[in-house]
Amino acid sequence: MRISLLLILVCTLLFSPESHAQPDLRKCWVFVTDKEQGTFDPYTYFDTKAIERRLRSNIPINHYSDWPVTQAYIEKVQELATSTSHPSRWFNAVSILATAEEVTAIGQLEFVVAIQPMLAFLYPASIVHTKKKDYNTEITEYQIAILKKQTARMEADLFHDRNIKGQGMRIAIFDAGFPTVDVNPAFEHIRQNKRIIKTRDFLTNKDNVYKHSAHGCNVLSCVAGIIKGQRIGLATEAEFLLARTESGVFEPFSEEENWLAAAEWADKNGADIINSSLGYTEKRYFPSEMDGKKSLVARAANMAARKGMLVINAAGNDGSDDWKYQGTPADADSVLSIGGIDFESDFHISFSSYGPTADKRMKPNICAFGVAMVAGKKRLEIAYGTSFSSPLAAGFAACAWQTDRNATNMEMFRRLEQAGELYPYFDYAHGYGVPLASSFVEKSPATVKPTFELRSSGDDISVEIDKAQFDLDGEDAGAMLFYHIENSKGYLDKYYVIAVNNYDVLQFSALEYQKGSRLRVHFKGYTTSYTF
Repeated sequence: MRISLLLILVCTLLFSPESHAQPDLRKCWVFVTDKEQGTFDPYTYFDTKAIERRLRSNIPINHYSDWPVTQAYIEKVQELATSTSHPSRWFNAVSILATAEEVTAIGQLEFVVAIQPMLAFLYPASIVHTKKKDYNTEITEYQIAILKKQTARMEADLFHDRNIKGQGMRIAIFDAGFPTVDVNPAFEHIRQNKRIIKTRDFLTNKDNVYKHSAHGCNVLSCVAGIIKGQRIGLATEAEFLLARTESGVFEPFSEEENWLAAAEWADKNGADIINSSLGYTEKRYFPSEMDGKKSLVARAANMAARKGMLVINAAGNDGSDDWKYQGTPADADSVLSIGGIDFESDFHISFSSYGPTADKRMKPNICAFGVAMVAGKKRLEIAYGTSFSSPLAAGFAACAWQTDRNATNMEMFRRLEQAGELYPYFDYAHGYGVPLASSFVEKSPATVKPTFELRSSGDDISVEIDKAQFDLDGEDAGAMLFYHIENSKGYLDKYYVIAVNNYDVLQFSALEYQKGSRLRVHFKGYTTSYTF
């Protein structure tokens, strides 16, 4: 079978602007035709927890997508390419570094069905070797307030008072490095109980991940860290797989390749949850391509979900930039995208990326603090970004899933959305809001008492706050009300968050809105709607 000349030309013309030493080398995926089971035995290949996950989720243990790429095909490609790296079982493909001539020759092989270009190549980040030093745990009162509230905001005590701390859950963290995690006091409880199950650096193909960018150290602390008895994240007793997939310096397409390789590795090694505080935007895509289908990493994330893993990803930090929208793989349909809220205002933090996706699906799905106290290499510190919203949510998700291990990953996905404090209200800044532990530990949900009345008179609609419940001249002054206008196609035309200082807070004229549009209002736990 021959691939199209256009695909070959696209790949041969693409090269990294930074590869001065070897400007003619291209990074590409080579997709091949078929494969056979051969000697593949799922019971020896997969970790026991991976088998258990598939059985619980009614997912085949021995599936075509799990079989390895045909070795003879890999060897044929290796004969022609400058080098090969990660083969992908899921997509039946092998990654190559090759010259234009080599790409053309590989494209003529009978078993090659397509060649997809990537940006050319990686440069190593600076290596920082771990040294055990005194750790500074001194923090200000303001920092203590953040540290306590970042988990309390999700009702962490309701989990922890019931000893729900992520026991039995296995979480894979994809990041740019984990320096000091092997000595940092914030992770001593994890090390003592040998709950770092495996590590892998997909840039160097080695197991040592305890160097390079401290970002992964920060992120892991927001999932499971403890310092001086104070939790930083919720899943303090979970197990971990640590994967370095990012250079932390450059943004080559190979990082998506590494993400895919890490997802297959996480599947093999029994991950229940993947946390990815990573995203790819303007350096390689247009906003119109954020549809959950275009990028390799979005397709990889959806495949990971089909294998029964819950994939959680930061929405991104482009909310105040020209890009504005979430990146990929947060755009994928089966990825739980996490937006950020501010510690002080308690609603959308300015840099948190907005939804919807290019095809108008709601993103983010839920949110958590976008400013957090994290464990750095030498001290506790304040960090900003949805990079920290995501692991805070991942720790929450591990505890939530622990309450019902028979739930599938996508059942848990929906339940996490429903646990959002704004649910069923949503918008493109907060999703369904911050998830609350009460949704998972209380036997029956509390009856929601109306906090306002939505009145209609002719073409006029008004929203009036319940005077009996709220003192807008006192402690309730400035409380936040959310409302949006949803069009007949199911996506939002407008949405707002306003401070409530008057009981007669909103007025609308039905004449200003298209028939079939819906006004939905949320205030203090109560949501109702009106259809124009």
